[in-house]
Amino acid sequence: MRKLSIQTQTLYSELLEQLITFETSRSLGHNRGCFTQKIIKGETYFYFQYSELGGKHRQIYLGKKTPELENLEKKFLQDKNFWKTDSQKIQILSAQLRSGGATTTDSASVRVLRALAESGFFHSEAILIGTHAFLCIGNLLGVKWEDVSTRTQDIDLASEPTQIVISDQKIDIPQILERLEMGFLPIPSLNLKYPSTSFHIRGQDVRVDLLTPLRGKPTSKPVFLSQLQASAQPLRFLDYLIKVPVKAVVLNGESFLVNIPDPARFAFHKLIVAQERGVTQHSKRDKDLKQAGQILSFLCEERAGDIRLAWKELKKEGNAWEKRVYASLKHIYKIFPQLEDVLKKIVA
Repeated sequence: MRKLSIQTQTLYSELLEQLITFETSRSLGHNRGCFTQKIIKGETYFYFQYSELGGKHRQIYLGKKTPELENLEKKFLQDKNFWKTDSQKIQILSAQLRSGGATTTDSASVRVLRALAESGFFHSEAILIGTHAFLCIGNLLGVKWEDVSTRTQDIDLASEPTQIVISDQKIDIPQILERLEMGFLPIPSLNLKYPSTSFHIRGQDVRVDLLTPLRGKPTSKPVFLSQLQASAQPLRFLDYLIKVPVKAVVLNGESFLVNIPDPARFAFHKLIVAQERGVTQHSKRDKDLKQAGQILSFLCEERAGDIRLAWKELKKEGNAWEKRVYASLKHIYKIFPQLEDVLKKIVA
């Protein structure tokens, strides 16, 4: 890995702050679309017109023309002007970051993640994990990762089962993917009685996996997440990974916010799951270790306290978790020998 310049790191901080402000001050004008009117038998009626993810045009009937609707349209146009200004700032900052060497996300994955972000998916405390989160962590920490650790189009998403609806918008994962018109199809489960927890595009490497923490007895039975209208695969150790999410930027032409795991927890989680990989997953195991090693290399130099805090929380999970970390660290020290003295003092 290599560190990004101070200027690029400053630009990232500015973009992150801009996006957080943009999201928290979201108003009527941020909605993609416009007011339109129809005259029917001499009466004027208001509609809101917009395009769905696949490009199909839709109109929502608002009612017969009234002073209240006219004021609503005026407010929408005023907010729209502010929104355009904010959006232009975000585009400029994104372009400057790309020029400064920050890591971008591939276009296909961005289409999926943007659609999820606009649906309110990340407002429901759902989290982006896996290699796409690793890419975001690099920009967040101000480093450029080794290419071999970042090659994937798998989109891994995690969410806790909950009945609490945080967003007013309806989030329906299968419907969102279908509206993208990218050709997503559900991947049948090995047990045909179980619903699918993954979607892919035939003939391409793009894949979306839905995951949720496994609690209680081990099982492969998917868990239905009512807040997402989709089923997710339960996985052990995932609760530790997603417990403390942080905001980060998915960088492309127009950047946007997602939730990702805390970097130190991400690294320890990779050390744990590396020990769960079978012989046929050797390449994934190597990638787990390299991603963990790169993050720990940075944190040891710049944010050792983050490692200590994440380790303190991991120790609460018991000896079995610690043993998996120690086993992976033996391999980490062969790839990143400079880490051994520092980490042995932290995870003693």
